[in-house]
Amino acid sequence: MKPAAPVTSARTGPPYRWATRIPNVALAAGALIAVQLAIRAVLAFRGYFYWDDLILVGRAGTHGLLSPAYLFDDHDGHVMPAAFLVAGAITRLAPLDWIGPAVSLLVLQLLAWLALLRALHVILGWRPVLLVPLTFALFTPLGVPGFAWWAAALNSLPMLTALAWVCADAIVLVRTGNQRYAVTGVLVYLGGLLFFEKAAVIPFVAFAIAALLCHVQGDRAALATVWRAGLRLWAVSLGLTGAWIAVYVVVVNQRRWSSDLAMTWDLLRRSITHGIVPGLAGGPWAWARWAPASPWATPPLAVQVLGWLVLAAALGVSLARKRHLVPVWLTAAGYVVACQVPIYLMRSSRFTALELAQTLRYFPDLVVVLALLAAVGFCAPNRPSSRWLDASVGRAVVATALAGAFVASSCYSTATFLTSWRDNPAQPYLQNARRGLADARAASSAPLLDQEVDPLVLGRVAWPENLASRLFALLRDRPEFASATTRLRVLDSSGRLADAQVTWVRTMLPGPVPQCGYFVQPDRPVRLVLDGPLLPTDWTVELNYLANSDGSITLSLSDGRDTKVPVHPGLNRVYIRLPGAGNAITARADTAALAICIAAGPVGYALPK
Repeated sequence: MKPAAPVTSARTGPPYRWATRIPNVALAAGALIAVQLAIRAVLAFRGYFYWDDLILVGRAGTHGLLSPAYLFDDHDGHVMPAAFLVAGAITRLAPLDWIGPAVSLLVLQLLAWLALLRALHVILGWRPVLLVPLTFALFTPLGVPGFAWWAAALNSLPMLTALAWVCADAIVLVRTGNQRYAVTGVLVYLGGLLFFEKAAVIPFVAFAIAALLCHVQGDRAALATVWRAGLRLWAVSLGLTGAWIAVYVVVVNQRRWSSDLAMTWDLLRRSITHGIVPGLAGGPWAWARWAPASPWATPPLAVQVLGWLVLAAALGVSLARKRHLVPVWLTAAGYVVACQVPIYLMRSSRFTALELAQTLRYFPDLVVVLALLAAVGFCAPNRPSSRWLDASVGRAVVATALAGAFVASSCYSTATFLTSWRDNPAQPYLQNARRGLADARAASSAPLLDQEVDPLVLGRVAWPENLASRLFALLRDRPEFASATTRLRVLDSSGRLADAQVTWVRTMLPGPVPQCGYFVQPDRPVRLVLDGPLLPTDWTVELNYLANSDGSITLSLSDGRDTKVPVHPGLNRVYIRLPGAGNAITARADTAALAICIAAGPVGYALPK
């Protein structure tokens, strides 16, 4: 008689087999990712829009999402059409609602971590040692600032996904010769380029990782092996890189590039001593911030020293344990320089603050590269003299204790970063502004004059995206913005909408016509003389007039563009936003048979009463 077959079901298969399919290391990796994703969720949902985020919001509200002018804008030296498209789509769905950006941060970060886990698995398999580089990549604070800032994350996180994915594809391509990995590698690389021009480093990093892996495994012709095996991937990737460089040169203003090598060196040195090295020990522990700048690391001397000790220990132990690691360490050092120098050449000048190097937002790709290089190092053969480092209970206890200390240190740095990051004047300003604009629309049909938002929210360097008409363009529940209004209201420094008045920077002198002032008709344009010159900017004019009928007049400063102003019969007052400079305002009537008397009035800034 045959023994009874085990009970199975279409859902579970043979009994208990489902419980043994996933290796313990994979389960541990998933748990680490879940824990860190929860931490990042707190970071994301307790954050808010900051600076460049609001530029993306404003551009999404004033441009077609598929227009070349929108997708290929020179955004502070970046070419990022896919990032613009994603930001625009999220913004259009829910304008100035932080939930959408926060969710996108978590989704993009999860994709990047899963791609890294795949690459580590391709290199190491499900060996327990995989958890070492994964833990570093997940928890180090070097990747936190680039995640919390939405605009920066839209660049870096897709690039990290592409970087890890292409590296894994390159390794599998060299191992198997399966050309589909060349195809997927090229497509993913193109996707990374569309989000961030810095993704141009991906084929070079992938080649280096694949070649170093062959080298540590004993291939003396590793460079030739990897080049021949991945020729299609490398050739097409280099072609894409050349084409993208051509696009970048056309789009970006090259005058940003600096030749201040001394400042570039100072920034690089500061980034190492105050950023990268403390980050190896879970630092920096402390952050400083002067609004509206982003937080920068201020590591105490203790964590700086601890970071150097960690680096020295890692270097010493790895070289004592493994052979063929010198090229791996040299590649790591080279990438530390390569990932920063182009950025600092674009940003550095004698006016650049060294704290730029301490913001840590330029290091997310370095974290991934270091994790991959560490995985490659673990594949190197052991030295016979290092048997004291073989697997043992003592080694496991020490490794676990060090990992726990690193995670605790990193979580503390993340918590202190969040405290600093939440000191964001944009959040109360925008929330007050949304309520005030909705109330204003319900209370009056009068439009609002455009104005610059508070400089702590978005400064003049971002003009014209710092104008309220652009920032709030997609809000439905608000008044219209116009060049003239009969009720002057402005957003104050806290974002509240308040009645306003015009400051007396300059005054229109009394006109020559008795009982009238300046008499304006269609065939008689008039110069409204000011009591002094005005410098170039957007001025607010208080125009007190008497008109005989409905119509419009056109005003312009001596050096400025025309602004059309509607007028109504009777004695009225209108406020006009008038751009330009000069010592007089030209007024002409546009409507036939319109006659207007204009009295003296102030020209200046609109400020809350």
